[in-house]
Amino acid sequence: MQYPLPIARLIDNYMKLPGIGEKTATRLAFYTMDMPEDDVEDFSKALIQVKENLHSCSICGNITESDPCEICRDANRDHSTIMVVEQPKDVMAFEEMGEYNGLYHVLHGVLSPMDGVGPEEINIKSLITRLQKQDDVKEVILALNSSPEGEATAMYLAKLIKPAGLKVTRLAAGLAVGSDIEYANSITLKRAVQGRTDL
Repeated sequence: MQYPLPIARLIDNYMKLPGIGEKTATRLAFYTMDMPEDDVEDFSKALIQVKENLHSCSICGNITESDPCEICRDANRDHSTIMVVEQPKDVMAFEEMGEYNGLYHVLHGVLSPMDGVGPEEINIKSLITRLQKQDDVKEVILALNSSPEGEATAMYLAKLIKPAGLKVTRLAAGLAVGSDIEYANSITLKRAVQGRTDL
């Protein structure tokens, strides 16, 4: 028996989310169908507002409602340090830790030749341009996930940045190989930031 078209479409759309298979998508679709109409409207409005109201900061690439973002505009932050991360959710993880007061640069991915992701597909060019324009930057912290792609991206960036005479560091022990920054607890992140090393 086939599902009615509206529920089948909802299942298909839930399956587009990462980590959601057919069974979970079906369960979510039927749960959504049973939700009060007001909750469904709020949910759909939230989805639309995320797409309409959020965009990338023209300086760092983080998600923001205003351009430049709040972090880039903050004169009280340490403008001599830029932490390079893979995704906006990584910025949130470091901000929740409360120990880092510098700036960020979001790559929106890592180099992955097997998946067709080269330097042009992620936010590398704007980082290099930014470093050339901002004379006050003294250190670039490469805070990328400990995956083969993250390591390769870190090494690639280090080779691009070091000739400019900037200090290039990498997060220290504390992050397990293969782990994602967004799932690390505050103590782990704090130790990783405090124990960063030169590349």
